[in-house]
Amino acid sequence: MNFASHIEPDELNLLPLRSFEGTIHVISNKEEADEAVERLSYAEIVGFDTETRPTFKKGKLNDVALLQLATRYDAYLFRVSKLGYHAGLEKLLTGSRPMKIGAAIHEDIRALKAIYPHPANGFIDLQDIVKNYGIENIGVKKMTAIVLGFRISKSQQLSNWDAETITEAQMVYAATDAWVSLEIYLKLIQNGTP
Repeated sequence: MNFASHIEPDELNLLPLRSFEGTIHVISNKEEADEAVERLSYAEIVGFDTETRPTFKKGKLNDVALLQLATRYDAYLFRVSKLGYHAGLEKLLTGSRPMKIGAAIHEDIRALKAIYPHPANGFIDLQDIVKNYGIENIGVKKMTAIVLGFRISKSQQLSNWDAETITEAQMVYAATDAWVSLEIYLKLIQNGTP
């Protein structure tokens, strides 16, 4: 299967809108994190993303508020701003397994170093590999459209990820972002290495 190199906004808007439909687990404390890490330790591969409360001041960066790891059927949303350091989570982030797939992950990894200073391992950035398939649009929304044939909503991107509670819309958005990275990767490798 050949993929389009790019997609125009009007083409993208015609595609069906989809989001993650599996189970979303919001992780806010050590006990929940222990259970989530145990489940994730059996996964071979997961989708990865982070969310940070937006800042509108030049040069100011906020800490990571949410870390998302998703399998095909479960999305784990770690409320890092509430959870703080967790040894099991660090083991997942620094180990070679599960393999963690994300898009534009270098900034995510850099931001996570404030909590998890050890070197991250087992990460693959979709932006580094889609070019091998002739894909030039490397944003998550456009990669999803090109590879998976549907569109995703980015409407919650600039919401407050440090809020006391996160909304259902935020949960679905965060889960979807991690999940589509996994699905894009699986579809690409199913196609074989170019």
